[in-house]
Amino acid sequence: MKKTMFLFAILLALNSCAEPYKETNEVEEVKKTSFMEKTKFKTAYFASGCFWCVEAVFESVKGVEEAFSGYSGGVIKNPTYAQICTGRLRHAEAVKVIYNPEVVSYSTLVDVFFNSHDPSTLNRQGPDSGPQYRSIAFYNTEKEKTILLNKIKQLRSGGKYSKITTEVVPFDVFYMAEEYHQNYERRNPNNSYVRAVSIPRLNAFKAKMPELLK
Repeated sequence: MKKTMFLFAILLALNSCAEPYKETNEVEEVKKTSFMEKTKFKTAYFASGCFWCVEAVFESVKGVEEAFSGYSGGVIKNPTYAQICTGRLRHAEAVKVIYNPEVVSYSTLVDVFFNSHDPSTLNRQGPDSGPQYRSIAFYNTEKEKTILLNKIKQLRSGGKYSKITTEVVPFDVFYMAEEYHQNYERRNPNNSYVRAVSIPRLNAFKAKMPELLK
């Protein structure tokens, strides 16, 4: 049994969120993002493990127009996926959430964030480990910061977690990930990592907050 579990862990690691870097054209995604930002939509930024998983979770929520996978929280400009995977640049796999505040509030998005990952694990979510997979909530305003800190206070007082490792930091810059990462779970449903990790994580969130689903 132990041997079987060990082999499964190796296979899962080989098929994890990390894949070879590919050169891609991101012009269309950038145009789409720019258009949305000029309308009534607002943006929010979160990091909580593999961005394939996080993007799929937020895109399942009513009021979320689009979510994009990318990089934030690090020390260099325009990082590539290959650089991110080293874990040395401090960038995390992050998601940019474009949402309609008339349909879903920022506070609700924070609830989605905390109910779709484990905020008590340091530099790890599921089979993925390293600082690029750490839990971060980026705030744009002092009001958003207050909401985040209050949510963390509630989680601590509720006794579910003995500690919260989530970083609460001001938003600085978001770098769009390569095109092949966008909507990865939806476009690659038979990928071994997607089947073993992403889809179960999405389904677990749906079971927790069915009232928010599209």
